[in-house]
Amino acid sequence: MTNLLQKTIESVQSSDCSFCHFISPNDTGKTGGHQSGFYIPKEPQHVIFNGADKKGDNSDLYVKIQWQGDVITDSRFVYYGKGTRDESRITRFGKDFEWLRDDHVGDLLVISRNDPENFKAWILSTEEDIEGFLDYFAISPKDTNKLIQKKEAYPEDELYHLLASFVGSIDRFPETTVMANAARNCFNKAYHLSDTAIEKAPDKSLLNWVNTEYDLFKMVEEKIYSPIISTPFPDISSFVEAANKILNRRKSRAGKSLEHHLAAVFDASHIIYEEQVITEENKKPDFIFPNGECYHNFVFPAKYLVSLAAKTTCKDRWRQVINEANRIPEKHLFTLQQTISKNQLREMADEHVHLVVPHNYIKNYPKEYQESLIDLGQFVSFVKEKESDEKVKQFLIR
Repeated sequence: MTNLLQKTIESVQSSDCSFCHFISPNDTGKTGGHQSGFYIPKEPQHVIFNGADKKGDNSDLYVKIQWQGDVITDSRFVYYGKGTRDESRITRFGKDFEWLRDDHVGDLLVISRNDPENFKAWILSTEEDIEGFLDYFAISPKDTNKLIQKKEAYPEDELYHLLASFVGSIDRFPETTVMANAARNCFNKAYHLSDTAIEKAPDKSLLNWVNTEYDLFKMVEEKIYSPIISTPFPDISSFVEAANKILNRRKSRAGKSLEHHLAAVFDASHIIYEEQVITEENKKPDFIFPNGECYHNFVFPAKYLVSLAAKTTCKDRWRQVINEANRIPEKHLFTLQQTISKNQLREMADEHVHLVVPHNYIKNYPKEYQESLIDLGQFVSFVKEKESDEKVKQFLIR
């Protein structure tokens, strides 16, 4: 879905009255008629003029119209009811108006009303956009010139269109930060997710973002790599090189994106943190709470410091976190791994590594270790409690 099509659909969905009309030679004045201007079909005409379109009289309405989300015209909706005439048109666009040119005949004009004096107009010129618009609202080409029945908005449909719009706006693989932000923003917009809602359900929010980003990644991957893999490879080496490039991008994306989503949870929860603080031997824990300055200030009590590592899987890599922050003896590790063996959990406990997992995953872990696990919401509360201490506040306000 193109960005233009997405904006046109959104405009209709948020309006109180919309209609569409294929631009004709009569609209542009190329038929030799004495009146040019975009035709207003009968059904929307009655709504726009609110019953003032009575045969025998002329009526007009002065409005502002924003075209293609950019140019604004002071235009006139006029109903011609005197004599033999019985039609409405949109007029007054200014000199050399782009969309009244003859080469726009056959384009689809979409008009949506925000309020009685403000309208938006969109011109769809490509077959892809026109068919996409008509398909979205289940309109056949012969059934234009009527009021558009808005489609009932389902969040999952809205999410798909938002993701598709993002994919349509890029021509290369975005950085992991951009991809993670796009997935989060699309999901939050589709499901009307506020910071308050995120703070109340951090585990659910994070999993939704992770899943959304994976869907977005696949859509981007399809767009970027389809032209490459659809072309025959000259030799095996070229094929292997392309395959490895795709696989390596998949591997590198997952870990970084998890960190981005965790940071978004912490931001929504209004807790203080710093990422990639350099500690002993140039180690870089994923998160230090409250920040690196407090960590390196030996006057700051160590008992108020918290570290968190983020790993999508941690079957073996959990040992990497043991020596990441020497001032913090009890380490925390967030993972998306849905279960771990008893032996590994025992080893983690012995090394003072506390596992943080999404709430719904806890039930998948060995029963005797479930009580020692905490979910993301509990971890956030744990950090908040430390940061609320007056001794911590004294350092943070300096």
